[in-house]
Amino acid sequence: EHHWAVPLRDAVVRAGGFRIADGFISPLDLVAIGLLTAEEAAELYTSIFDNSRILEVSRYSEAGPREPGSVMTVQFELQGQKFVGLNGGPQFTFNEAISFQIYCDDQKELDYYWNRLSEGGEESVCGWLKDKYGVSWQVIPAGLIDMIGDPDPERAKRTTEAMYAM
Repeated sequence: EHHWAVPLRDAVVRAGGFRIADGFISPLDLVAIGLLTAEEAAELYTSIFDNSRILEVSRYSEAGPREPGSVMTVQFELQGQKFVGLNGGPQFTFNEAISFQIYCDDQKELDYYWNRLSEGGEESVCGWLKDKYGVSWQVIPAGLIDMIGDPDPERAKRTTEAMYAM
């Protein structure tokens, strides 16, 4: 089983796309399936991240499968990266196999994202949380990954131990 982490701010600022493992996802729309509250989730996320906005809301027609007029998809941008939230139904759920990383420059920024995203969700260890929609986030200090892989084994060990205590 693979765990792919998608660094949100780092990707937009440094790479222009989302880095996944050793490759890139182009800056095309990414789809979040499984919400019955896609519009509500998009409103929350766009209120948290700078340079973010809702672009378009599409609704189900008489053809279904959901109630006519109810939200089908929500297109939105977070820090300039486009997403599409689809009200796909409760049978589609999120898990930790995909998570978004937010690299924070200082404690104030870390606390801001942690508090906003964990509200109504579940806090975990090592900077992980699930928001109230079940989306997994890693809110971590910038440079943490580099410090864990430090060539000095003692420094890498201390960093890893500190991370597990988070």
